[in-house]
Amino acid sequence: MRSLMRGLFGWCILMLIGLYSYGQVDDEFSSALDSARALEDNKKDSVVFSAKYVRYATLDMLKHASYTQQIDTSHRNFQYYNKQNLPWNPSIHLGSYGLATRDLLFTPDKSIGFQPGFHALERYLILPDSVRYYRARARYSELYAVGFFFDDQVFRARLAQNINPQWNIAAEYHAANTDGFYYNQAYSDRKGSVSTWYESKSRRYNLLMNATFNKVDASENGSVTNDTTSIFEGEIQSPFSIQTKLRGQQQNRPFNKWLDNGVFLRQSFYLGRLDTVHAGKPEMEIHPTNAFAHNTSIRQRKYIFFKNEEDLYSAFPFGDAVEVHDTTKVTNISNEFTYTFYLRNKSLKNEAKVNVGFQNDLIWYADNLTRDFFQNNAVKGDIRYQFSDKVDVAVSGHQIVVGENFGDYLYEATADVGMGQKIGKVTLGAYTQNKSPEMVFTRMNYTYHQWLRNDLNKTKTQNLSFRYKNDKLGFSGKAEYFLINNYLYFREVDNPNDNERLDRLIEPAQSGNLNLLKVTVGQNFKFGNFHLDNLVVYQKSDQMDILSTPELYTWHSFYYQDIWFDKVLDFAIGLDGKFNTPFKAPTYAINAGQFYNSNVDIEFSTYPVLDAWFTTNIKRVNLFISYNFLNQNFYPRGYYTVRRYPMNPANFRFGVSWKFYD
Repeated sequence: MRSLMRGLFGWCILMLIGLYSYGQVDDEFSSALDSARALEDNKKDSVVFSAKYVRYATLDMLKHASYTQQIDTSHRNFQYYNKQNLPWNPSIHLGSYGLATRDLLFTPDKSIGFQPGFHALERYLILPDSVRYYRARARYSELYAVGFFFDDQVFRARLAQNINPQWNIAAEYHAANTDGFYYNQAYSDRKGSVSTWYESKSRRYNLLMNATFNKVDASENGSVTNDTTSIFEGEIQSPFSIQTKLRGQQQNRPFNKWLDNGVFLRQSFYLGRLDTVHAGKPEMEIHPTNAFAHNTSIRQRKYIFFKNEEDLYSAFPFGDAVEVHDTTKVTNISNEFTYTFYLRNKSLKNEAKVNVGFQNDLIWYADNLTRDFFQNNAVKGDIRYQFSDKVDVAVSGHQIVVGENFGDYLYEATADVGMGQKIGKVTLGAYTQNKSPEMVFTRMNYTYHQWLRNDLNKTKTQNLSFRYKNDKLGFSGKAEYFLINNYLYFREVDNPNDNERLDRLIEPAQSGNLNLLKVTVGQNFKFGNFHLDNLVVYQKSDQMDILSTPELYTWHSFYYQDIWFDKVLDFAIGLDGKFNTPFKAPTYAINAGQFYNSNVDIEFSTYPVLDAWFTTNIKRVNLFISYNFLNQNFYPRGYYTVRRYPMNPANFRFGVSWKFYD
């Protein structure tokens, strides 16, 4: 894999040099070239294809109408290749790319029905709902690579081509190999999707289909043996020289592995009048007045933990098991039927929509000891009224009426009120949710953890939100209030007598009433070519220790952006800083794949972490260079976000992507 990545790196550098040289061609040669092209263009009706001819849609978009949006060719935020370190969605994790991760900020899960309850690696999955369906007048392909001769090596390839004007096929493939920073932090994944979108000539029939596959493999080192910050004292030492609790290699390497594969098919048919916007243009939209749709999907998930070594440093709860195989397997078959009716005027500025649906889910569950079959039947629907771009009101509902998770529901209402570009937009929101405990809370049959809990109650959530956004001022703000009853989490079993048999044993727990206020403010400033982007999140709850989340998180990005060399080189260079206040850091249960609250109250001071970066776009090429945690050379020398798992040291990263239209 390393030789492949180095080869790709060399190829990309050569192509970059070629592109730059092309941008520096002298005027005489350019004129001759333009004349030759003009003569060639006169011979045939040719089109110079660009990104505006490559467009895509998502499942959520196509549920409303047949329309697309142009692919993004900018280099904005290109440096954030690691999903653990997205500034707008920060996380805590085990210290290296691909390892177990949990949201740093409180993020509610608005799903209902059967859920396995494993989330530690889900940021890396490709799921059917996230697949893109393309419309490409020319074959579109993209190569993306990060790392090469560095520890993180991430590769992605995409290809999309229309077989004819109505039918497109697309595929993407992702591969990652990382060594990590500390011993046994290697991570690898192989994942991808194949998709197709067919639309009949009459524009009334649409078929969407995709197949997704994910193989995610994260090594486990059980954390470092030193439970203090002394590993950061003195001279900065190589992380690989620091002792970890699990040291198995090759066939004995401890790991958590996820296999997640699925097939999705959607067919929809439009009846009645079709309203067309931007007819004949790439951005053409087809709006139906009646729509019938059927979705069907098959998804199989397997969660595997393996180790084959003695537990010499107490990485696990008390026990003498040497070889451990813990596996959970979930298979789901889902069918959904929907009917949608639209009522709108000829100008398409005012529209009313009514949607009703029925969904059936069949679930097969198996773990080390048990096998079960579950079924859920749900009704869903929504009503929406849109008045021009001024008012958009929507009310939706989803309730399970028969089955294993009977009584689960989610009812939601939103209202957008636009007041013009100068004043901005206000969004009001509210939802109520009743959710069954996820399976990991009610049942666990693993080597170190066993429980059967039928006494857990459904989690009830009430939410109110207010959002104001003004693009002209570069401001956005959102205030959210949550009232949660029976919030579920994992905690370490009470052990007042320090019984070693109870150390690191975890159990499900539920809170009483939990109140949370979350305020998010974003403000972007611009001074000529200089920019300062800011994000501040304040969270306050009467049970902050249960949520294990900081009270304050801030992120700031100061950068210079310009275009040089006769508009050939579009670039930005900047410095990012992030900070969050100390909070009760959770611990990680390795074989269960869960973060939990321990009996030891430890708060880690999270100092500002600074990253320097450079991004650029040259023709169809995006490139980034970043140096992360650069202040390690000054202060602090290191930090934690999860107990006993030090975060990554300072590191340098390079990435490039190339888009082709031909």
